[in-house]
Amino acid sequence: MDAMASQGGFRNGIDLERVAGLIDRIRANPELARFRFRAHNRWVGGSENRSTVFDFDGVGDTRITRYQPFEFTNAEPPALLGNDESASALEFLLHALAGSITTTFVVRAAALGIAIESLFTEVEGEVDVRGMLGIEDAPPSGYEHIRVVIEVTANCTDAVVAEMIEFARMHAPVCGALMRPVPVHIERAGAPESP
Repeated sequence: MDAMASQGGFRNGIDLERVAGLIDRIRANPELARFRFRAHNRWVGGSENRSTVFDFDGVGDTRITRYQPFEFTNAEPPALLGNDESASALEFLLHALAGSITTTFVVRAAALGIAIESLFTEVEGEVDVRGMLGIEDAPPSGYEHIRVVIEVTANCTDAVVAEMIEFARMHAPVCGALMRPVPVHIERAGAPESP
């Protein structure tokens, strides 16, 4: 990363000095690498609900706020009993995966001194909704398979592109969360504690 910092400026829209500074801080204190993101969701009606994202913990600070809150509507298409107010949560998961892979790829390319001319990612997933509908003997809910296709033009060899794609697969946070079991605990707010 020292070579990256010495070049200065921006590459692929990434501020190389900020990247190098963050990496140096985290190398000096690995605990700074721990982040906690949160979303607050409320039901609107039918299959429609809205999540707000505003604050998170990270780089040693708690309750860092963004410049403004972001609100996302989740809904289902009519084929799944919704009214098509927005993308579904499953589609947002594909969006999150594509975004995570793209960001990881772009930052890695910038760190390696590679200029990206174009980058397009297509993600599709297959799911069986019987479990969500409460149909008995249903297979586990969730995506059964996700396919990601990346189309990229960059000033490097195909072998280097392949290495960056593998790096993104191994290090994109959303990809990692999908590829390994992540415990999810659901509890009722204000419920009495179990003895």
